[in-house]
Amino acid sequence: MSAIERPSWDDYFMKITHDVATRSTCVRRSVGAIIVKDKRMLATGYNGAPSGLEHCETRGCLRNSMNIPSGERQEVCRGLHAEQNAIIQASQYGFSINGSTMYCTNKPCITCAKMIINAGILKVVFEGDYPDQLSIEMLEEAGVRMVKYPGAESKP
Repeated sequence: MSAIERPSWDDYFMKITHDVATRSTCVRRSVGAIIVKDKRMLATGYNGAPSGLEHCETRGCLRNSMNIPSGERQEVCRGLHAEQNAIIQASQYGFSINGSTMYCTNKPCITCAKMIINAGILKVVFEGDYPDQLSIEMLEEAGVRMVKYPGAESKP
């Protein structure tokens, strides 16, 4: 009898994070995030407009129309980030995420970093980059462990 090859926990959760990102309605970037504690998923989030509002994929991207580069003027956007939506979802359903790990398809921005810190998330596993050095500096200062996931392109 041969042993079944199972994915590592990081591989497993990052795959799910990518599946969550497929729900994104952002025209610029599809991002997914999940919050995990004790190897159990507590909440998921993807980027898009708030519930009940028209999505950018149908309304158009305000940032594109104003030629705003990625990583700048984040307040000029109809959408919430995946990390924000995951934290909000945990709050709506009463899950404590203090001491948890967040998996993200992209490195968090400064706004998400501040929310991650105050939510008590201890570790962030991220794959893609995002142009926001201040977010990394603040997460590191707060003692949040940042782990760059190697991604599918670097796996055999």
